[in-house]
Amino acid sequence: MKYIIDLIEDVREQIGNQDDFILTAMLLKENMEDSEKLIYAGESPLNLFHLDEAEKQLIFKIDGSQARITVGELIPPLLILDMDAMMYALRMDVNVQYKGMEIVGFGKNDEEKKYILFIKI
Repeated sequence: MKYIIDLIEDVREQIGNQDDFILTAMLLKENMEDSEKLIYAGESPLNLFHLDEAEKQLIFKIDGSQARITVGELIPPLLILDMDAMMYALRMDVNVQYKGMEIVGFGKNDEEKKYILFIKI
C-alpha cells in the first residue's frame, strides 16, 4: 500500500517536482503462466483527485473527460497537509466496476512527461 508521503517523496526524487508531468494510471494484470510476473494492460490519464478525510484516502479518478492532473496541480496542496493526512492511503477509481483500487507503485516516462501510478488487478 502506498501513502501520500510516499507519492510526495517519489515525485521529488524521480522527476524533481516538474510541474508539467501528467499523472497517468497504468494497469497491470497477473500473468496466468507465472504469477510472479505482471503484464501491461493499458494506461489512461488521471482526470480528478480528492482527499477523503472520512476514509483517510487520496482518491484519483478516471472519468474519460479531457481534464488532466499535472504534478503542478497535485503536489502543492499535498505539501501543506498535516502529518496525519500524509499517511492517507492512495486509491484509484477506474470505473464503476473497479473502485478503490490500491496503488502498488510509481514510475515515470521522461519522453512523454508522464508520472505513472501503477494499479494491479
